[in-house]
Amino acid sequence: MARRGAVGIGTLIVFIAMVLVAAVAAAVLINTSGYLQQKSQATGRQTTQEVASGIQVERVVGKANGSLEYIQQLAIYVTPNAGSAGIDLSNTKLVLSNGTVEAVLMYNTSKQAFTKGPVSDIFSTSHEAWQVATNQTEFGIIVVQDADNSLSAQYPTLNQGDLVILTVWVGTDTKGGVFGYGIPPGKKITGEVVPEFGAPGVIEFTTPSTYTEQVMELQ
Repeated sequence: MARRGAVGIGTLIVFIAMVLVAAVAAAVLINTSGYLQQKSQATGRQTTQEVASGIQVERVVGKANGSLEYIQQLAIYVTPNAGSAGIDLSNTKLVLSNGTVEAVLMYNTSKQAFTKGPVSDIFSTSHEAWQVATNQTEFGIIVVQDADNSLSAQYPTLNQGDLVILTVWVGTDTKGGVFGYGIPPGKKITGEVVPEFGAPGVIEFTTPSTYTEQVMELQ
């Protein structure tokens, strides 16, 4: 009888041990599944943000010098993609290449080359957006449309419905720009407007074979 009781106690101990092991395993599985669920949700949000967000280049307009020898200023119209989250233009890069030189430009919040529209002449050098000291590495901002006032000189955040112009000195007689003395006729220019996250806006155009007017649409 004592032997049977000992066997029963041993079986009970083994059963309790199995229950404890199963409980620990279940707790680990529950914790792991909860972590993986939260991780997958976070990854899904980040992926959605990356896919939906981005910048679209609406058009590119250039202004030639007085004698129509080269383009000295570029105005790049940009807006966020449909469904995009807010885009911080102070963390956005503007890349331009003429096949020989590739430049990367940023917005300098300390200099605040920023103009709130509307403006009658976007190429007027009286605007703060064109008053950039280091022309080879910086762009300015002219605000064309901003219903929610999300764009400021210190915090230029591009939201849905906003439209801004990125101003770029590409070269003048008196001071150098991105491409020295500007863009001559028949020159191919490529580039991107690259936000902190999301799809970049594409810039690609070839200047006319001759410049017959001072202000011209390039893209």
